[in-house]
Amino acid sequence: VAIVGESGSGKSSLARAVLGLVKARSGKVCFLGEPLAEEARDRSNAVRRELQLVFQDPLGSLNPQMRVGDIVREPLGVHEPADRAGHADRVLAMLRQVGLGEEYLDRYPHELSGGQAQRVAIARALVVRPKVLVCDEAVSALDGTVRRQILKLLRSLQTKYGLSILFISHDLGVVCSISHRVIVMYLGEVVEVADGHTLFETPRHPYTRALIDAVPVPDPEAAVPRASLAGEVPSPLTPPPGCIFHTRCPFAIKRCRNDVPEPRRIGATTVRCHRADELDLTA
Repeated sequence: VAIVGESGSGKSSLARAVLGLVKARSGKVCFLGEPLAEEARDRSNAVRRELQLVFQDPLGSLNPQMRVGDIVREPLGVHEPADRAGHADRVLAMLRQVGLGEEYLDRYPHELSGGQAQRVAIARALVVRPKVLVCDEAVSALDGTVRRQILKLLRSLQTKYGLSILFISHDLGVVCSISHRVIVMYLGEVVEVADGHTLFETPRHPYTRALIDAVPVPDPEAAVPRASLAGEVPSPLTPPPGCIFHTRCPFAIKRCRNDVPEPRRIGATTVRCHRADELDLTA
């Protein structure tokens, strides 16, 4: 499941609430049908090991004073302290799963490239075999070639281990290549939810259309129609009345300024837009 939106739309805050790193002001987080404690410190070790996180900055998320082998081994020491004899084999096997060999065990983070560091971070998250992996802008700091390699790695690991991945990104070009389902957020609210194919082929919300149009097209001569957004993103502390997107929406009418749109189902899409069934936002 991909969560997309501009910076400040609430993507990372939502992920942190899911992981119990920040306390949600309303709602609840459920895992396998059971509600979880709001804060991670109040959750059991068994629950915490099932939800793991890969951070945006691959080098900044690794302890510079620890060797790679110890970084990947650390979660095993927390969640499986009784099986220390088997930790070394598990660590090496996991490193090989992410494309790194035995020679990386004794390296420090500063001796790694950005792609290698992100592979180590993924190995650290997966070594305890979680059911859910949260990737918070996990490829945004990487160049194009390395980004494709990491995305391919995530897809293969998902198939191998049956992972559920919560993939947070502002780049719909990346999201298009990895997502089965997409959640679009704006100013802390979900404005559209659809499967990946439906969302990119027939977006229902003007904001989704604008995000899709923001994806660069690698052809300088291509005449690509663009949906332009006027104005600045409002402050989440003082959101506008009515539809929160109406201050930047080119299709806004009087109703949008006064009435808050409720989520509704149109075909395979859930959308919050008063005019979703009358606008043609296909490319």
